Amino acid sequence: MRPAQLLTILDLEFNSTREGHHTPVMLWGPPGVGKSQMVSQVAARHAVPVIDIRLSQMEPSDLRGIPFRAGERVEWAIPALLPDSDRHGESGILFLDEITSAPPSVSAAAYQLILDRRLGDYQVPDHWAIFAAGNRQGDRGVTYTMPAPLANRFSHFEVETNLDDWVAWAYNNGIDERIIAFLRFRPELLFDFDPAHNPVAFPSPRSWEFAHRGLQKFGERPQLLQGCLQACVGPAAGVELHAFVNTLEQMPDLDAIVAGEEVAVPAEIDLQYAVAAALVGRAIRAVGQQQEKQRTIGNILDYAGRFPQREMGVMLVSDLHRAIGEAVFEVPAFANWAQSVADVMLFE
Repeated sequence: MRPAQLLTILDLEFNSTREGHHTPVMLWGPPGVGKSQMVSQVAARHAVPVIDIRLSQMEPSDLRGIPFRAGERVEWAIPALLPDSDRHGESGILFLDEITSAPPSVSAAAYQLILDRRLGDYQVPDHWAIFAAGNRQGDRGVTYTMPAPLANRFSHFEVETNLDDWVAWAYNNGIDERIIAFLRFRPELLFDFDPAHNPVAFPSPRSWEFAHRGLQKFGERPQLLQGCLQACVGPAAGVELHAFVNTLEQMPDLDAIVAGEEVAVPAEIDLQYAVAAALVGRAIRAVGQQQEKQRTIGNILDYAGRFPQREMGVMLVSDLHRAIGEAVFEVPAFANWAQSVADVMLFE
């Protein structure tokens, strides 16, 4: 299931804790596809804490607690890492990451915690959601087969990569527009992991964020940049990204486009993707400047109508809408653009 859909599901599951309908959720997927990131996004959206427990690094007593003598009885000290209303807040997310990497003795200790929301005398607070994530057995990670009793305590979803969802996230999180343009140009490289070859560095949503950081750190050191990008996303993808970035010296004048001047659309497809991504970035920055917003977005919409392949303009405006929302519809130029591509939109 694509990330945008899973975010909605996690949102609803979090809200359901207040209505008594919550079901623990298990996210399956290969490394680097954003499982942990989605849980963090849901927590940030609701302004609640996440308690991230890595079961792969624990022993059964770390969950169950340590026994101690109280008179003639033995009681258990509740681990401080488990959610507590007084210390952590009335609502939040208990996230059991790397659950498929936990040895059977540890996952067995989690059975009661996950289904019954308790462990001995400990009770998970009512308004805390329980989410978990792990790799599949074919992903070349350290994984154990999930026991049937544990699997039956979750609803299960497999995380798929989706370029549109990643692009929306990338614009919202300030990812370098050159990375976005490159992946629009080479969408199959958003995630390219072959467990049979057990690569060290490979393209994934997570490693493209690393590449973004690399561009910021090594962009002014051309002798180091290609090696850095290869270290982030793998040898082949790193070379391609480096070559793509170098071609952007031939980009048209973005300031002139935003100002409404007549600027020719580049003939090269890779440069068209780069221009589209850069213009969305300009629109995002213009949204906070009320006087400039209408003019900037209007001129970008006019330019979107000039692409020889109208699908490229549709992609630009679609990304624009994902990035700035309804503001794109408020610009008079939108109606003209929509009319010019009506047959393309209807066909799609």
